[in-house]
Amino acid sequence: MLDVRTCGSLAEAAGLLSADRQAHLIGGGTLVMRAVNEGRLTEGTLVRVTDPAFRQMNLGGPRIELGAGVTMAMVLARGELAFLHPAARSIGGPAVRTMASLGGNLFAGPPYGDFTVALLALDAQVVLQAGYGGGRAVALEDFLAARARGGQGLVAAIQFARPQSPGDFRFRKISRVRPKGIAVMTLAAHLPRAGGRIAQARIAYGAMAPTPIRARGVERALEGKPLDAVSLQAAAQAALEGCRPATDAIASEWYRREVLPVHLARLLAGDGR
Repeated sequence: MLDVRTCGSLAEAAGLLSADRQAHLIGGGTLVMRAVNEGRLTEGTLVRVTDPAFRQMNLGGPRIELGAGVTMAMVLARGELAFLHPAARSIGGPAVRTMASLGGNLFAGPPYGDFTVALLALDAQVVLQAGYGGGRAVALEDFLAARARGGQGLVAAIQFARPQSPGDFRFRKISRVRPKGIAVMTLAAHLPRAGGRIAQARIAYGAMAPTPIRARGVERALEGKPLDAVSLQAAAQAALEGCRPATDAIASEWYRREVLPVHLARLLAGDGR
């Protein structure tokens, strides 16, 4: 049997979730309610949060903080987040984007979780609240590595530095049905430059491993280099390092490995195809 609890504060919700391992937080409900409707989730407590902080956006400074309950539609409504609009627009249709939350996307298994790929390329941190004792920030990469084990606490917010230039950030979702099909793969890149050379490149993939991953080999190939034909070739040669794609109804492991270097080169070159 399922019970529904409404919590007026993030601390209250975090305390309930930590005390009951069968409790599930409902953000937009696009993941949890699907599991309920399909009969995969039949027991436990569903936790709703009405705390305004859950949907708060702090956009004024060099560092952005978005509440975990912020929806894709809310991201699309803010011009300050225009660099993230392609990633938000890649999530379902208008009705889904009105409900789907940033925090919920962090828990979407492959081939979903496209927005999380964008956040990973932005070197985001996840603010976790385990109870009434306040929050702590952990690297998104570490959060994803521990996601399957659970028990990290309630995801309260996501933080990341604003790209100094919108053109430094690039996002690409490859799907068989555009614009909102399920991803064959998703790629994102943050390519800051200093003196015409890449400085602290961040590249992320989705649907190329059990969770979104950083493309460390590609980052090393680009670091300190101009973004030219030579560096693009080196990046393509390193594209598959660390990848563990699956075969599913969307694409085979072989196909994902085969086309990744092509799409990575297009992303890095700024090709919008």
